[in-house]
Order: sequence, then structure tokens, then C-alpha cells
Amino acid sequence: MKSKRYFNTTGFCMPERHYMVDPLRNQKIIFDLIEKTQYFTIHAPRQTGKTTLLHELAHRLNKEGNYISVVFSVESAGYRSITEETANLKIINSLYESCELFISKELWPKKSLADEKCSLQTYLNNWAGSQKKPIVLLLDEIDSLYDDVLVSVLRQLRNGFQGRPKHFPSTIALVGLRDVREYKTKVRPSEVSLGSGSPFNIKAESILLGTWTKEEIAELYSQHTKDTGQIFSKKVIDRIYELTGGQPWLVNAVANEIVEKILKSDYTKKITLAHAEEAKENLIARRDTHLDSLLDKLKEPRVKNIVSAIINGDSLVYDNFNDDLRYVIDLGIIRKEKYDIIFSNEIYREIIPRVLNFSMQENIREEGMTSCYIKPDAKLDMDKLLKAFQKFYRRNSEHWLERFDYKEAGHGLLLMAFLQRVINGGGRIDREMAVGRGRTDLTIEFAGDTFVLELKLKRDSDSKEDGLDQISRYLDTLGMTKGYLILFEIKPSSIIPWETRVKWENVSHQNKKITVVEM
Repeated sequence: MKSKRYFNTTGFCMPERHYMVDPLRNQKIIFDLIEKTQYFTIHAPRQTGKTTLLHELAHRLNKEGNYISVVFSVESAGYRSITEETANLKIINSLYESCELFISKELWPKKSLADEKCSLQTYLNNWAGSQKKPIVLLLDEIDSLYDDVLVSVLRQLRNGFQGRPKHFPSTIALVGLRDVREYKTKVRPSEVSLGSGSPFNIKAESILLGTWTKEEIAELYSQHTKDTGQIFSKKVIDRIYELTGGQPWLVNAVANEIVEKILKSDYTKKITLAHAEEAKENLIARRDTHLDSLLDKLKEPRVKNIVSAIINGDSLVYDNFNDDLRYVIDLGIIRKEKYDIIFSNEIYREIIPRVLNFSMQENIREEGMTSCYIKPDAKLDMDKLLKAFQKFYRRNSEHWLERFDYKEAGHGLLLMAFLQRVINGGGRIDREMAVGRGRTDLTIEFAGDTFVLELKLKRDSDSKEDGLDQISRYLDTLGMTKGYLILFEIKPSSIIPWETRVKWENVSHQNKKITVVEM
């Protein structure tokens, strides 16, 4: 019998339809802020449960009966050409229409107030003044607004703040992708500031919705087990946590892919680690909406700088207040792990390089055919593969990298593209990348063999020796004694000609056999 509930990957969650973790389980701070009549912001990347939380919060507050609470979106006013007057009208209409979903008719604001001359501040003032209970307004998609409209909305909320709770909403939460500090970037630089150090200086707290823990993933998956009897084992849950980093959409998407697509809703079949790996590959290959919206951010210069540094292992000039770094963390693309800045999860770590070098993969022809590098015993001939890449790189790299959007990371991405065409024939690549590591480590598994490659930009005369030390340490962590150090010369061939830069050398270093491939 098919389960009545399922893993949701589209829109907000509803308890009667979807498996879901209580979005308010760790949000005592929100109820405390509401009780203290405070204004606050909530921010998190797309599809991490913001709207689900807002709906659950509003319904709970209305059910308890101490507040009037409505969730509404301002996205209808989120385009650059709109006037302030039109934006006010659209926002007011959005609020009015949303009331039907949350509160009874007698509590609605008066529609007659919503005319072209009515400001949002006046509308909220009149609504609050007509009610006996305080209003809790949950305003979604705030960072969809631009320029003067954003300034106008924030100013109206700030001006009305002093009239709460009798003549203005008692609590307002502004909800979006980015923290309030990022609102400044949505206002034209030539325009006057909002008149304070912060664009929304009446906020008491800025709340970032986090990812799920292993225990929360287990709780979500146990609901499926309760409904169907089909078990997600601890090993499978641990692996899905590694793949997703607890990102809610990914956690649901991997489970949905396994249960409905791979096992075709046959609940008698056992869920295995192999199913989790297959689900990962399917999601990456299909690039569903969530992944596409994530990857669209890679075009932004602020994101590009951080992503390039991770792929190359370059150092950044940053501190805890670096806006670009915090911005990309807020988008959910990267995270801090102790002293490392890395991609947020294994799926992002896999898909981002693949997407960035996709056009390269498509343009690699005969040189990238798997059959060219397979030995008679079906094993991969890595020496032959890398020597072929040296020739390919010499012929094509300067022309290709000149046109490539991610020029700084292009050398490594080009090799990954070349490898991906081959590995797609029956292997896998694991990537280790982080800001400041000074290299990228690749572990390739193919037909039972494991190959370790370290990619490093040749910035000075010490790069080779540093690279040998680094790959030796990395091999130690893997319990291996053989690897490849790939050195990319960053100076143009007009300075260092190809005849002298292309080299192949087998060396012994710290009891390891290292093949040094220079180009």
C-alpha cells in the first residue's frame, strides 16, 4: 500500500502530506522575541524550510489565541522598474489576500484602505488600531525588493515601530535569503543611506536557520519507516548526512530519489549504501531546480572569488566580518569547518566543478574517450591518461582558459573535465578542496583501483617541493604510497615555452613513489 505521506521537494511542508521535522523545535528565541514585542530577521538559503517555519509559526500563534498572525510575501513588488506607490499597493494586496489562509474574516484589515494613496505604514497602523489582539506579521521574500522600494518599506516599518503594539504590528519578522546587512547591496550606491548604520536598526535579532543534524535526519526518515516499514539504516543515514551536510532539500531529495525513483515505491526492498550513491549521481545529472538556483549564483563576482579560492586552495584576505565570505556562507554554498572554508556538502562539492567545466567536457572529443585508457585487464592506465592530457593541455589550454569565466581555477577544472569524461565510464572522483590548502586533492576509484592526484599551481620555485610534501602527507592519511603531483605553470608560454615546461618525472619522496607531471 502506498504511503499517504512522502518526502517533499517542492514548496513548503504540510504535516498531513509530508514527512517533516517540527520547524519550531529549536526556536524558543522566536517566541521570546514575540512576547517582548521585538522585530527580528530570519534568513537562510533557498529550500531550507523558511516558509514551512513561517506557516507553522503563524498557525500555532493563531491557534493559541493570543495574537493575530499572517504570513505574506512582497515578491510581487520585486522588480526594478516599479514605483513606490505601485509597490505599496501590491504589498498591501498581497497581505490582504494572504489573510484568508491564516485568520477569520472579522480579523482582516479593511480592503477599502488599499488605494493608490495609502501607504503600507498607514494600512498597518489602521489594521492594528482596529484589533484587540497584537499582530505578528511575518513578511517573506523581503530581499526580493530593490532600490527605493526596499528603502521605502524599511523606513515605513521603522517609522511605525514606535506605535506598537496598539497602533502598529507588535512584532514583524523580515524573512529572506540574506541577512539584513546585505540589504544595503540592493540599494543603488549613489543613493543616500537609510539614515543609520544598519538598514533595519530596530531589529533585536538576526536568526540563521541551520542545517539538520544526523539525529534530525534519522527522525525524518523514521516517519517513513513508521508508515511503510522500510528502514533507513544508520549506515545509510550517516552516508546521506555526508552527501547532504544536512541541507533540508537535499535530505528530502535523496530519500525521495531512493524510495520513489530507484526502488519505485516498493517498500519491501532494502535501502542500501549503493542506492544513496545512485541517488546522488541522479540528482547531480538531473540538476533539479534547487541545484540550478544554487549554480546560478556562481556567476556573481562575489561568489566567484570565494569558489575559485576553494578550488585552487588559494588563501583569502578575510576576517569574520568579510562581507563576501559571509554572503556566500549565507547562500549555503560554503561553510566553515574548524579552520577550513569548504563547500557545504559532498553533493555541492561534486556538482560545482562539474557544472563549471561542463562546456569543457562537451568539447573534449577523442582524447577523452574511456576506451583509450583501459588496459586488457579492464584497469585504468593512469599514466597513459595523464600523458594524453599533457598533450591536450599544451594544444588547447591557453585558448580555452582565455575564454573561461573561472580563469583562476581553470587549470584544475580543465583536468577535472578531462578526467570526468573517462571516469564516467565506470569510476568516481572524490575532491578535497578548501581555502588556503595550497592545492586540490583528487581520489579516483576505477575498477577496484585507487589513484591519488594532487593539483597545484606553480607560483614560485618552491611549489614543487611544497607539493611533494603535501601529497606525501595526504597519502599518509589514506594509507597509500603512490600518487601523482600535477603542477600547472601559471606564467604564459611566451615567458616559459612549452618545450621546457612539459615534464614527466618519477621521484621518491618520504618513502612514497610520486609521479610529477608538469605542464
